[in-house]
Amino acid sequence: MAGRGKRKPKSLLQIETNGGIKKAKPEQKGEKVAFTEEMKEEVERLYQLRMPHDFFLFWEFCKGLNGDCPQDALKETLGLQLVGPFDILSKKHKNTSPSQPNFHLHWRYFYDPPEFQTILQGNTDTQHHMGYFRDIPDALPVFIGENEAKKGCKITQMGDNLFAAVLLFLEKKKKEKRHQKNDPALERLEEDLKLEAKRLDLPLEPKTKAMKLRERKACIVVTKTFHGAGIVVPVDKNDVGYRELPESDGSLKKICKAITEAKDDGERMKAFAPIQEMITFVQFANDECDYGMGYELGIDLFCYGSHYFYKVVRQLLPMAYKLLKRGLFGEILEAHLTSRSMENLDQLAASY
Repeated sequence: MAGRGKRKPKSLLQIETNGGIKKAKPEQKGEKVAFTEEMKEEVERLYQLRMPHDFFLFWEFCKGLNGDCPQDALKETLGLQLVGPFDILSKKHKNTSPSQPNFHLHWRYFYDPPEFQTILQGNTDTQHHMGYFRDIPDALPVFIGENEAKKGCKITQMGDNLFAAVLLFLEKKKKEKRHQKNDPALERLEEDLKLEAKRLDLPLEPKTKAMKLRERKACIVVTKTFHGAGIVVPVDKNDVGYRELPESDGSLKKICKAITEAKDDGERMKAFAPIQEMITFVQFANDECDYGMGYELGIDLFCYGSHYFYKVVRQLLPMAYKLLKRGLFGEILEAHLTSRSMENLDQLAASY
């Protein structure tokens, strides 16, 4: 079978210096910042992830819309609620029982890979949600993604900051309502978002220059994987770091389908043969420092979602994250696979 084309990226050092990993912006001149350094440290301590500046700026924006409950500021107009790390800013976690909730699982939906951190909850019927997507756990997010867990693993890119993501969502909502009379509340919110983003000098396009740079073959390795958002691994000047899988996305999905729909264990073991062969290829690749191969296969099997692949995912992904020095993602994965469910998403629900 034809594999996916091999990328030829620059080194990780070049990724860091050319904008593939975003640096925190200094505060804009005249910017009103009400959140404290203690609040920032608390969020990052509990999640073990650095939060981008737009996260805190958006909280202040929502406080301006609904001072009593900023988390509900977008609920009536857009059906969106601020969740996840916003629960820390609203101090909901202060009401927890003595046992510490696992923030790796807080609003982690069924198909969310370790790279994804939910920040907005939408339609509960489709389990629509948006979140920050990181390539590396100790770096800032590279974009905001959108997923509907009841429909599958697909992650759609929605700009590189919360103002852009919410504006794009609002514009889609307006198109859905095009046959209806204009909604004054939506119009006001759209204007407010645009004005605030302009004041803060935040880009509003769906794909920024940095996001496009991430996808260019000449820059870094990005193979789309089943979720479509892509994964990134460093590759040196000798093309060491990534090698393609021997199967295309389509053929790998057919293999997965044959495994999950097998009539009995004997048929399932036979259907697993191509996967076992790829695992052997991954072991060779890891020995030769092409860590991206196991990373890709592990993510694909995770995204397929069947419990039949959990053992293989546990074999592939934690090792890939360890070799790529992304250990926190491995911890998140282990926690998620132990408690992977379409339900019980809010880890603080029993506390308030």
